[in-house]
Amino acid sequence: MTAQAPVAASGPRPTPPSRAARRLAALAAFALLVALGAGACAGAASDVAPGGQEAGAGGAEMSAPAPAAPVDEFAAAGDGTARSGVPDAAGPLIVRTGRLDLEVAVLADALTAAERAVAAAGGYVAASQREGDGERATAWVTYRVPVERWEPTLAELRALGTKVLAEQTSSEEVTSQVVDLGARLANLRATEAALQAIMAKATKIPDVLEVQAQLTGVREEIERLTAQKLALEERAAQATLTVGFSLPPVVAVTQVREGWDPAADVDRAAATLVGLGQAVASAAIWAGIVVLPLALLLALAVGGAWLAARRLRPRGAAGPGPAAPDAPAA
Repeated sequence: MTAQAPVAASGPRPTPPSRAARRLAALAAFALLVALGAGACAGAASDVAPGGQEAGAGGAEMSAPAPAAPVDEFAAAGDGTARSGVPDAAGPLIVRTGRLDLEVAVLADALTAAERAVAAAGGYVAASQREGDGERATAWVTYRVPVERWEPTLAELRALGTKVLAEQTSSEEVTSQVVDLGARLANLRATEAALQAIMAKATKIPDVLEVQAQLTGVREEIERLTAQKLALEERAAQATLTVGFSLPPVVAVTQVREGWDPAADVDRAAATLVGLGQAVASAAIWAGIVVLPLALLLALAVGGAWLAARRLRPRGAAGPGPAAPDAPAA
């Protein structure tokens, strides 16, 4: 027994675990990372490292190291989010929208002044539409205004009109939505870092393909949530205001004066007179060609009938003459 002790001490080291064992250890570490990352914040993902090392005991070179908290490139760009992807507690995020109907004296001057006021506030024209011409021209313009300049810009636009016909504003708080998206992005980035670490240690093609597929899905989800978060933040930073511009209504006297055209009245009267003359001439033509011959024929027929009746009457049919005087008595 004593002779074998030096041999055991100086003998070869025990063989490390096989690649299959290391692969199973890596996959177990990845599953644990994903399970913890789906329900915790980015800080909770760093607690996976001890479990991953214990699962790969004897093969620590294949175990997934604890991923460091990923740097949020959107925070570095100054989008108002912290390192963890959660918005800074600078105040609630409110999406403001409004509509304003103005009556202006000169449409072109009002449009120019409104665009100048919005540009001075740091905004821009998002959309515009113009209809009609002359005194019936109208225009609709949608402006994007920085939220911190919302009230001053609204007051300047009100002053451009001779009358405010209508005004409507609304607001919607989206702070909770942005915070939720930031937390989900932090978890997805932690999962992405863990997958990248496993990808770096993978040696077999099936393992690489499996991890790559999961990594692609995580990155697509990160891009989708990032776009939603940026859209909400942009809407909260830039309020939307739609302004309608219209001219004052035309006075009734002006409409009557503009609608009267003497030349047109003369033309209409002459046309009526010509029409009456044509009607009289047409009646005379019909009377000379149709009515007069018929009247003559009718008169001849009546006269012939009367003469025939007079000739056929007997001559002795005259009435009794005067009575003879009585003879004198004897």
